Amino acid sequence: MRVSLLDRSRTRHGDVDGQALHDSVARAVQAEEAGYHRFWVAEHHAVPGIASGSPAVLLAAIGQVTERIRLGSGGVMLPQHQPLVVAEQFRMLASLTPDRIDLGVGNSLGFTPAVRRALRRERTSPAMFEREIRELVGFLRDEEEVTARPATPRIPVHVLATRSGVDIAARLGLPVVVGGPLVLDDALNDTLARYRDIFSPHAADARPHVILSVDAFAAENERRARELALPEAWAMAMSRRTGEFPPLESPERILAQTWSDRVRERVDQHLEKVITGTSGAVAERLHELIDDSGADEIMASTSTFDRGALGDLDAALVSAVAKA
Repeated sequence: MRVSLLDRSRTRHGDVDGQALHDSVARAVQAEEAGYHRFWVAEHHAVPGIASGSPAVLLAAIGQVTERIRLGSGGVMLPQHQPLVVAEQFRMLASLTPDRIDLGVGNSLGFTPAVRRALRRERTSPAMFEREIRELVGFLRDEEEVTARPATPRIPVHVLATRSGVDIAARLGLPVVVGGPLVLDDALNDTLARYRDIFSPHAADARPHVILSVDAFAAENERRARELALPEAWAMAMSRRTGEFPPLESPERILAQTWSDRVRERVDQHLEKVITGTSGAVAERLHELIDDSGADEIMASTSTFDRGALGDLDAALVSAVAKA
């Protein structure tokens, strides 16, 4: 089973935002050494807790310090870009980092109405998303009126899927990345079966390909694993209370604060959706997901406050899956 990482360049309480970018670069190097298949980075604009607003820029830096691991975006948000510009950026990356670049695309608008206004796009739809992907793929295949430069071999395009996104990926014959609530949905297997059934290959070698994106924390015991998962759960709960997604805080700082019943409920709800436990237990759960869904790959989107602990989590996860 292939295991990959999605890193969102999470900022941390007490640090300057830019440190998160250096952390992402260092984590990519460690991921390559640990044996991960891919390392993807995210795109978020004007979000206090996330430093990466430009996957292409960050991937260029990571490409210079890695040698083998595939690099990509999880993802470039097409409503915020012209498809030609995205094609040019990723062709530049593919020229600088040959045979290692993936392009994951999503349909998310900005985090708040003010951000969406600043990005000049306040509306999207599945139909608009599909048109933009078709145009982007056309540029990457040299099928549009103008040719994106520099010319490169084919760059794999992956669709970050909502429910409608799964069907879009199938119609376009593209790999799909399924994350969030869809992974734990009872209808997941039916959704993926439909993806495979209606998959329309765009080339002779095109095949359905499913990546499941999950939060997975493997530690010496369940208590420690949940403690490491707490900073992200707390940030999610705070975002729903304040409207801002905050930097990660340490478990000690979080536990020292006063929790309302509503915040506690939201933290617990988040932790219920996270895979936690010993290395063996987490690996077993991931293999169950793969066996049940027929997915081709796991992409861990794990984050925590302690950088050293995060490195240990990454190493433990890929090692445990390999041994299971």
